[in-house]
Amino acid sequence: MAVKRMIEAIREALDEEMARDPRVIVLGEDVGVKGGVFVATRGLIEKYGPDRVIDTPLSESGIVGVAIGAAMNGLRPVAEIQFADFIHPAMDQIINEAARIRYRSNGAWGCPVVVRAPYGAGIRGGLYHSQSVESFFAHVPGLKVVIPSTPADAKGLLKSAIRDEDPVIFLEPKRGYRAIQGEVPDGDWVVPIGPARIAREGDRLTAVAYGMMLHLALQAAEQVAGEGIEVEVIDLRTLAPLDRSTILASVRKTGRLLVVHEDNRTLGMGAEVAALVAEEALYDLDAPVRRVTMPDLPATPFAAVLEDAVLPDTQRIAQAMRDLARE
Repeated sequence: MAVKRMIEAIREALDEEMARDPRVIVLGEDVGVKGGVFVATRGLIEKYGPDRVIDTPLSESGIVGVAIGAAMNGLRPVAEIQFADFIHPAMDQIINEAARIRYRSNGAWGCPVVVRAPYGAGIRGGLYHSQSVESFFAHVPGLKVVIPSTPADAKGLLKSAIRDEDPVIFLEPKRGYRAIQGEVPDGDWVVPIGPARIAREGDRLTAVAYGMMLHLALQAAEQVAGEGIEVEVIDLRTLAPLDRSTILASVRKTGRLLVVHEDNRTLGMGAEVAALVAEEALYDLDAPVRRVTMPDLPATPFAAVLEDAVLPDTQRIAQAMRDLARE
């Protein structure tokens, strides 16, 4: 297997799916000649032409609306939003239209559209290029929400998303586009949407994370392993539907739960995971659930020192693991 960066794995998935299925199209701002703001679609217009790799006006609502219409007419659109921060004008199309088509047609129609968007902080992007929007969409029945953490998962999960009969929000941790490398299986590598992954086995406590935070949680787990604290780290991969059984099985084994995400603290995925464990495994817990998250801020600070101060980092996660293990 070749070692690839996450952005290369995403490009490979798009290329392979466009070659496999002529119904797959890509649309978004600058996805054609420029190849996208992060060059995820570089080279696709030369291979598949402007009818399948479509540069759009600066209108996120229009991009997703066109994608929904194309999906309803038999195509498999992949809509790119340049940054997750820009996705909000398209929320009406995503939530009021795409997410409800299966339900309102009594199961007769699907809406096979993928909305890709880079998300998250840590690149000095400031207020409008750093947001974590996953909880907004994970709250909506009818949507699948996927966040890969590794290049292999980025490729395999994106291929599954494109083949899905219903809408998928595919959020990519842009801080890891070029920072995260890993082996990517050749050929038609597909990872199913839904199951989480045990990224590291342990028996002292369970840490649940996704996206870039998964890698920081793994680094923290390695730090505290030297102190005799073996942490089981779960990579959620898919936020909706949530793999409840994997989370519960791990917590029942370890008796302790830590959730890590870079989204705001209140009503984030950590709250949902904590509620799940409180409802289903309360008497298996040996200590209260803990969270390491961004504080509740209107936006990520622009100043580097402030961004570093509010983002979860390896040291903060490791300390939370130590504190939880002592309880």
